Amino acid sequence: MIAEDETLLRAGLTLVLERGGFEIVGTAVDAPGLLTLARRHRPDLIVTDIRMPPNLTDDGLRAAVQIRAEMPRVGVMVVSQHLQRRYATELIGENPAGIGYLLKQRIGDISTFQADLQRVCAGGTALDPEVAGLMVRRARTGNAAVGHLTARQQEVLAAMAEGRSNDAIARALFISPKAVVSHVSHIYDQLGLPDSPEDHRRVLAVIRYLNA
Repeated sequence: MIAEDETLLRAGLTLVLERGGFEIVGTAVDAPGLLTLARRHRPDLIVTDIRMPPNLTDDGLRAAVQIRAEMPRVGVMVVSQHLQRRYATELIGENPAGIGYLLKQRIGDISTFQADLQRVCAGGTALDPEVAGLMVRRARTGNAAVGHLTARQQEVLAAMAEGRSNDAIARALFISPKAVVSHVSHIYDQLGLPDSPEDHRRVLAVIRYLNA
C-alpha cells in the first residue's frame, strides 16, 4: 500500500514498486484513508509519508504507529522530506523489525530503494544514513557509553544501524573487513550488547540501544 497526498509522487512510487515486483493493493491520500485501507487489506508493506492530510503535521506517522500496534507484522516504510529523531524513535518503538525511515531524496537511487523495501518487507530494518547518523550523534551526547567510542567506531555503529553487513561497512569506510570485525567487537564490549553472527539481530540490538 502507498499513502502519499502528492499525486505525482504517489504515481511515481506506484511505478517504482510495480517495476520492483510489488503488487499495489491500495493507495491513500490521507491518514484516515491509510488506516481504513490497512485494516481492510492487511498488506505486507506500507509506504507512507509523515506529513499528510487532514492536519498536514505528523498524521502519516500517527497512522503508521497505530497500524503497527494493531498489525505488528505489517512492514512500514516511512519516506519523508523531514529528518526528525523523534519520528524514528516513535516509529521504531520496541519492535524495530519491519521498519524503515528514508528521506525522499533517497528514492532517486531506485535499485537501493527497492532493496530497502524488500528488506523491510522481509522483517528487516532500513534507516536512512542521515537518520542513523542523527541517532548516533544524539546517543553520543546523551549516553556515556556511546560517547566513549572512537570516531571510527561511531562511524561503524552508524553503518550498523543502517543495516549494513561487515563487508558493506568495510567498502563504505575503505577499511578491511578484519578491521570492521575488530571495531564491532569493541562496540559490543563498550555498549554491553551481546554479540551475534546474524546481522539482523545486530541491527535490532543497536537500534534498541540507541532508542534507550
